[in-house]
Amino acid sequence: MQATTNGHMVSPNVTQVDPPSHVKAHDQKGHEAIEMRWPGPRLSASDFRAASISSSDLKGGTKRQRLLAKVQFATACFTMYLAGWNDGTTGPLLPRIQEVYHLNFAVVSLIFVFACVGFLSGAFSNLFLDSRFGFGKVIVLGSACQAIGYAIESASLPFPAFVLGYVINGFGMGLQDAQANGFVASLKDNPEAKMGILHATYGAGALLSPLVATQFAQLPHWSFHYLCSLGVALINTVLLISVFGLKTQDECLLQSGQPVGEKGTSESSQFNQIFWLKEVHLLAFFILVLVGVEVTVGGWMVTYIIDVRGGGPSTGYISSGFWGGLMIGRIALLWVNKKVGERRVSFIYSILAIGLELIVWLVPSLISGGVAVSIIGVILGPLYPIAMNHAVRILPGWLLTGSIGWIAGFGQAGSALLPFLIGAIASKTGIKSLHPFLISMMAFMTVLWALVPTTARRTK
Repeated sequence: MQATTNGHMVSPNVTQVDPPSHVKAHDQKGHEAIEMRWPGPRLSASDFRAASISSSDLKGGTKRQRLLAKVQFATACFTMYLAGWNDGTTGPLLPRIQEVYHLNFAVVSLIFVFACVGFLSGAFSNLFLDSRFGFGKVIVLGSACQAIGYAIESASLPFPAFVLGYVINGFGMGLQDAQANGFVASLKDNPEAKMGILHATYGAGALLSPLVATQFAQLPHWSFHYLCSLGVALINTVLLISVFGLKTQDECLLQSGQPVGEKGTSESSQFNQIFWLKEVHLLAFFILVLVGVEVTVGGWMVTYIIDVRGGGPSTGYISSGFWGGLMIGRIALLWVNKKVGERRVSFIYSILAIGLELIVWLVPSLISGGVAVSIIGVILGPLYPIAMNHAVRILPGWLLTGSIGWIAGFGQAGSALLPFLIGAIASKTGIKSLHPFLISMMAFMTVLWALVPTTARRTK
């Protein structure tokens, strides 16, 4: 079937259009919505369609739809709060887990290995489950898996069964991380700020959980902390079912008056298309290293301060300072990101983080170290949402949700992989190796960011 534009027949397979120098877009009722001028460059068909969207498509809708859109976004944020709560828990509990199970650094690091297996399994499975069951069912499955994992961990079972809970928990987190990031990336109204807020709530969860975990680490029933985590996971499951109703992502977007994403026409599967994009893999490895650095600082730093600096039982609060800084940075530095430019400012943040890490390593002071760790959190905070926003700019629209899901899910494995590596290294050389490891990973992360393309991929 062919479409008619200005009296000419246009094939739907044509990907380049020459818009006239003066174009008026109309809404469905025929009223003039937006008036735009093109000085002459050729636009792709997808760009022309995007430019012709009425502003009412983004900000209109009924009052009920606008309210529902806010509730949906808040629910996605709570999912990320649970992810942050999970990642902030392990650090303060590590010394107690070592004491209870009589483990060295290498063996206790198996916690991170099994969590990594869960994260990667969730990331891979998401690509298949999403196309078959849809957003609403997959994200609820992820939350239910987290609840099961916490139930196992709270029982303080023998160590092999205890780490099994981390596998199930990691699988659920991989699914939820992928779906929540993909959903928010698909929103068209101020997506950069919303991505920053989404990941600020991750920081909020990671800020509060060490405060609770530090108290439980000093109690006989230390594993009851996971009952608190179980309660958060159950609340999350109920919210997801109530708000999204097991619907697909497109159904949820339409229900709240949001425009749905464009669809691809390729006969190749989404899985194959995503895995042929080098941009996806570069961003996935960047996020993997970034998240790994965050969780390593928030986790092993507590052990380092206790063993090397002579910190007391309240050292776990340093972890909260780091995660609190992460949360603050993701909101407070939004204006800096916009003014300097997200790509350029990312290099600045990385270099500053390396400098502050040197201070923590070389200055033997508890106070200066704690302050520096918190500031590291502030400047590392914006990097994750910046990477997700960049993915929206450079990846094809019809692959965006799946690609973001893979980047987020695969990247979450970093929260297990890097802490395991430092645990294995520390078992041989001591926990003093923490800072050289972190500095090398921050430098590697900077190199990966430099390799990520700056412009959108041309697609057929």
